[in-house]
Amino acid sequence: MILHLDGVSENNHPLNLRRSEDEPEGMRIPLFEVYMRMAEELAKRSSCARARVGTVITDAALSNVLGVGYNGNAAGLPNRCDSDEAGRCGCIHSEMNALVKASGLIRDKVVFVTMSPCVMCAKLIIQSGVSYVFYREAYRDPAGLETLARAGVTAILYNRWAHTWR
Repeated sequence: MILHLDGVSENNHPLNLRRSEDEPEGMRIPLFEVYMRMAEELAKRSSCARARVGTVITDAALSNVLGVGYNGNAAGLPNRCDSDEAGRCGCIHSEMNALVKASGLIRDKVVFVTMSPCVMCAKLIIQSGVSYVFYREAYRDPAGLETLARAGVTAILYNRWAHTWR
């Protein structure tokens, strides 16, 4: 029988699976949740008026952080949105900010993001060799998640521990 260490049946990442019920259940916070909380802390630095989003990118083993980001204007520009119009605020998305820092040579990366990606960010995620995307809440347009699914990237709503271990 396959057990999911974090209790999230959709999370089939190899580090989350075990095959024996004989092993004791751990009481430590899962690494998946640690990285998600890091993304939530990064989101607090966002200067976007509409949505504050944070992203952490790790390697497949969840042992190295490869990139971090939050949404906002480009470095050196005013620390605010360019426009109040929905979808045209001018902010660089958190996923984009994190992906430019993460090596393109490393495959099977894992993304932790506080909001599911838009279509363009989903395409960049696919292009950069990401295998898993964990997100805390869904973006208003599901097209980004649909794009990830079409490309075989596993996207998982990860909110089981959103208000525990505080």
